[in-house]
Amino acid sequence: MLRISPFLLFDGNCADAMEFYQTCFGGSLSLTRLGDTPMKNGFPAEKHDRITNAYLKSNAIEFSATDWLHPTRMPKQGNTTAIYVTGDQLADLRDIFDRLSNGADKEFQVDLKEMPFGLYGRLTDRYGVEWFFRGEAVAT
Repeated sequence: MLRISPFLLFDGNCADAMEFYQTCFGGSLSLTRLGDTPMKNGFPAEKHDRITNAYLKSNAIEFSATDWLHPTRMPKQGNTTAIYVTGDQLADLRDIFDRLSNGADKEFQVDLKEMPFGLYGRLTDRYGVEWFFRGEAVAT
């Protein structure tokens, strides 16, 4: 089953923002820091406290967020929100990802792949809409 929810991009204050939202909406919050993942080797130490994946779920709301980690693109109004597509089946995610990829900006596209927190991919479609994808880890 596919689900769509908001996805927010922060510039170093993701943990603070998501902890604030948790006080507003309640629920459970999970935070994955860059320094706790194998991805840390590709970034300078001063970025290791940044959040790679935040997830807040309560009865009122469900959404995810991250800190900005792209090395050359800068956050600005309009590219700090996205649509988040989550699912249990790689085939379902792959189908939607491939459809949205038609005409997408290939420069910043990240194909669906296994990450420390599960499947991940992202793209900016032909209309400039940011899409992030996450799925459960593939069983090996």
